[in-house]
Amino acid sequence: MSLRIYNTLTRKKEVFKTIKGKTVKFFCCGPTVYSHSHIGHGKTYTQFDVIVRYLRYRKYKVLYLQNITDIDDKIINRAKQENKTWKEIADFYLNAYYEEMQKLGNTSIDKYAKATDYIPQIISQVKRLIKKGYAYKISDGYYFDLSKDMDYGKLAGRTSLDTEDAVSRVDENPEKLNKGDFCLWKFYKHGDPFWETELGKGRPGWHIEDTAITEKEFGVQYDVHGGARDLIFPHHEAEIAQMESISGEIPFVKYWIHAEFLNLNKEKMSKSLGNIIPIKEVLKRYDAKVLRYFYISSHYRSPISFDYELLGQSKNSLQRLNDFMFSIKNGKDNYDASLIKKTREGFIKAMDNDFDTPKALAVIFDFVREVNKKRGGKKAYKLMLEFDKIFGILSLEEVSISEGIEALIRKRENARKKKIFKLADSIREELKRKGIIVEDTEKGPVWKLIK
Repeated sequence: MSLRIYNTLTRKKEVFKTIKGKTVKFFCCGPTVYSHSHIGHGKTYTQFDVIVRYLRYRKYKVLYLQNITDIDDKIINRAKQENKTWKEIADFYLNAYYEEMQKLGNTSIDKYAKATDYIPQIISQVKRLIKKGYAYKISDGYYFDLSKDMDYGKLAGRTSLDTEDAVSRVDENPEKLNKGDFCLWKFYKHGDPFWETELGKGRPGWHIEDTAITEKEFGVQYDVHGGARDLIFPHHEAEIAQMESISGEIPFVKYWIHAEFLNLNKEKMSKSLGNIIPIKEVLKRYDAKVLRYFYISSHYRSPISFDYELLGQSKNSLQRLNDFMFSIKNGKDNYDASLIKKTREGFIKAMDNDFDTPKALAVIFDFVREVNKKRGGKKAYKLMLEFDKIFGILSLEEVSISEGIEALIRKRENARKKKIFKLADSIREELKRKGIIVEDTEKGPVWKLIK
C-alpha cells in the first residue's frame, strides 16, 4: 500500500515521496495571537495533528514546525484597545493557545517558531529580494513586485482575491506598482513597535515571516506545507513567490495540503466575520476528546457544519468506543485471529488514501461490532490502543468506585436474582443519580461512568 496525498499545487492525489529518505519536513501556518483560538482553528490544527501522527505511525521521521505570528496589525490594535503592550497581548494569547492545544491533544508539534525570533532571517530575505530586483521601496515600506514573477498564481489557479481569502492583511498603498503587491517590510509609524535594521526602522510584513522561518529551519525546499484553505491566496501564493525568487529552486514545497472550513450557520467561521465560538467555550460543555472526535469524524478536506447537537452525537459515538475498551480489557479473544490483520489493513488503507479519517473510523466500528458478537480481550484492546496513538480520542484512565457503590451494585444483583425487580430498578436509578450505569450481562453486572 502506498500513501497518497491530495496536493493543492497539482490538484490531484499523488503518491507520497519525500525529498530525502524517510524524513518529512512539515510546516503548518499557526495562529496570530491577538485573541482566543476558535473551533475553526481547532479543526485545522487537530486534523493536521492526526496527519503527522499517522506519518510517524508509518515510520516517517517527521519534523513538525508551526509558526506563531506574534507581531501584526491585529495584535497592535488589540494592545491599544486594552492599553497594553503588543508583547503582553501576544504572550497572553500565545499561552492560551498552548493550553487549548494541549487540551485537544495536539501534541505532535516539535517546535513553535515565533516570528519575532527570526528578525535577522526576515531582513536577510528582504535584502536578497531587493538585490535580485523583486522588491522595491515606497513611502511605507518595501514591497514585492508581482510583475517580476510569471508563476504567481500557480497554487490558487488565479492572481486576484476571492471572497473566502484571508484578505484582512492585504496592504493598500496607491504608490504600489501592481494592485496585488504585498509588503515585505513595514516602515515605522508613530506608536507602533519596531526594530532598528539595515532596511530602516520598522517591522516585518505577514508573508515574509513564514519563509524566513522555514528557510532557517528546513532550508530552501521542504516536503509538506499545511494550513486552512483561506490561506492559499494570497498568503501561500506569496510564500512561493518569495522563496522561489530568492533561491531559484522549484518547487519551494513539494506537497501543499489545505484543511476546509468549519461553518456556523452556513457561513465560514472567522474572527473577521465576528461569528466565532472560542474553543474554551465549547470545552465548558463537552470534554476535549469529544471535540477532537468531532473533528476527526470528517475528512480534513471536507467542511464541517458545527452545532451542539452534532457534538452530542460525537459524544455518544465516542462513549461506544470507551465502553468497548472497558468491556474487553480483561476478557479473552474469542474471534478469528484474522480479524486483527483485516482491521489493521483496512485502517491503513483508509488513512493511506489522503488521510481518510471517517473511513478509518468506520473500519474501527466494524471491528467493534464483530468483536462484540463473540467478546474480545487483550489483542483487540492492544489494536485499539495502536489506533489511538494516531487518533487520541479514547479515555483509558483507570476508574474505581467506592465501597458504598459496590455494595449498592451487589444489593441490586441480589434483588434481581431473587426477582425483586422493583427494588432492583430503584437501586439502578439511585446508581444512575450517582453517575453510574449498570448493565446486566451473562457474566454478571457491569458498571460504567456516565460521561
